[in-house]
Amino acid sequence: MNSIYPLLINGEPVAGAQIKPVINPYDGKPVAEVHRADATQVTQAILAAQNGFENTRKLPAYKREDILRRTSDLIRSQSEELARAICLEAGKPIRDARGEVERAATTFSLAAGEAVRLHGEILPLDVNKLAGDRLGLVRRFPLGVISAISPFNFPLNLVAHKVAPALAAGNCVVLKPSSATPITALMLGQILLEAGLPKEALHIVSCSPSAAEPLLTHPAVKMITFTGSPAVGWGIKSRAGKARVTLELGGNAAAVIEPDADLEHAAARCVVGGYSYAGQICISLQRLYLHESIADRFLDLYTPQVQALRVGDPSDESTQLGPMITEEAAIQTETWVRQALNAGAKLLTGGVRRGQFYEPTILAETPSDQPVTCQEVFAPVTVVYRYSDYGQALQAVNDSDFGLQAAVFTQNLNKIMTAFNRLEVGGVIVNDVPTFRADNYPYGGVKASGMGREGVRYAIEEMTELRTLVVHNSR
Repeated sequence: MNSIYPLLINGEPVAGAQIKPVINPYDGKPVAEVHRADATQVTQAILAAQNGFENTRKLPAYKREDILRRTSDLIRSQSEELARAICLEAGKPIRDARGEVERAATTFSLAAGEAVRLHGEILPLDVNKLAGDRLGLVRRFPLGVISAISPFNFPLNLVAHKVAPALAAGNCVVLKPSSATPITALMLGQILLEAGLPKEALHIVSCSPSAAEPLLTHPAVKMITFTGSPAVGWGIKSRAGKARVTLELGGNAAAVIEPDADLEHAAARCVVGGYSYAGQICISLQRLYLHESIADRFLDLYTPQVQALRVGDPSDESTQLGPMITEEAAIQTETWVRQALNAGAKLLTGGVRRGQFYEPTILAETPSDQPVTCQEVFAPVTVVYRYSDYGQALQAVNDSDFGLQAAVFTQNLNKIMTAFNRLEVGGVIVNDVPTFRADNYPYGGVKASGMGREGVRYAIEEMTELRTLVVHNSR
């Protein structure tokens, strides 16, 4: 890691309008200093990308594939350095940070494969006598300049999910990483250049929300891909003009545990789903619906495992739960839990804040209108409910403004298909937690959880446009 990171515009380090330190959430010490762009520099990056698109749109598929595959290989070769950067700037436990690096390498590898699979189709157009003897050729083309705005919680792999498919399709990208975690993205930028990426294809501008306004409103921007909070995301959509928009905005993911479930497996997985990275994951398990016949047995398995989670220094190999990203986030969690308790919820474990750390917490009998249930808590907190009827449990899952992913634990195929047909979410996970995500499937949500899909092939579809050539055989 370097001690200072400039902006990356046209493949060159550029001094920003200001310099700010990136702070380690664990000990409050500076990790490095990062340059921040003003609106003029953000516009400069957009114009550079616009000019560069004339070159990247002509880049042959095999070259795009080669660059992306080399990037994947370089990520793996620098995996420990990248994991350490994630650990330091995001407060993510080092074991989880290593997993994120491996996933990012996979994301670029998947994009490399898709770069040479941008297939079109031939359509006979003689569907009636008016069409005559005509043939259609349908093909995908890159959009142009894509604004990518990424969050703090996966500072490498969520950047990869925006950058890799955009580059695979021949687009240019202007990336605004999270102000809390820009270092890893800037390291990735250097890796891409080392892999042979044309300098005009990617520009990285850490900046304030106000300075980022051109990323949303400049006419050269053809698409905005954003991951973050619903309030910010839907605000972006309202200002995006003619640009396409993909939004991944989080949720309050739920799991339903049926009597025939493997309870030991379910409990262990729900601990992982609810408390990995201190619950700061868009699909973190937040709501647990337990059939009344197995609720006590499940809690007897689940609660001790939550209490046994090792909390501490993210760089320690044994740490399972680190700090929250800011003390303000921990204070909000403390406030919401206290509010739920005052409204009648019962505390089964946890409920204590120590600076930026919040103890892994379980609440029961929480009124459904409490923020810890109906909002995205984004913290190491789960709320548990008992139910007697499976259909009512599914309805309870749906009684949410969000719809990103949900889970059911059951061996009954009919109940699995009922959940798949009825749950208003982007993904249904069976016999695992809603926190599961593979990097090649279409990932995204409905309702307040967003619009559009990530997952490399599906993101490429969002980042390209169909064009049809009609050939008339006049002879």
